[in-house]
Amino acid sequence: MMDAMEISRSGLDVEGRRMEVIARNLANMNTTRTGDGGAYIPVRLVSGPDENFAQILRRADGQEGSARPVGVRVYGVEQLSGAAREVYEPGHPHASPDGFVTYPQISHAEEMTLLVQSARVYEANLVAFASAQQMYSSALQIGGRQ
Repeated sequence: MMDAMEISRSGLDVEGRRMEVIARNLANMNTTRTGDGGAYIPVRLVSGPDENFAQILRRADGQEGSARPVGVRVYGVEQLSGAAREVYEPGHPHASPDGFVTYPQISHAEEMTLLVQSARVYEANLVAFASAQQMYSSALQIGGRQ
């Protein structure tokens, strides 16, 4: 039962970090200059199982350790490749000699969709964590009566 709580906790950690990354993209969607001098480059959180597929198969066959499930983890944050969007704004202080300003290629609708999706996954992990905690507490109460 503690495994269920640990798995849900790892999901909460990952989705919390994912929402932070999405919020950073949204906050910088109109950033024309960073410390490096270029437009902000959007990023995505890369996550997955806490072990590789070969380890999962070996555990399922009984070759390695117990068959208890594991959670998820963050592998890293990677920059998204893609063209920046050019907007004609000749009066902007960061405009090129041709009058174009370079903005990051970030879709507000896509980011908001990912944010809602991540919030739902976070919520589902929270409900699963609370349910596991309640079952664990009930089991302790039942065991204490004997």
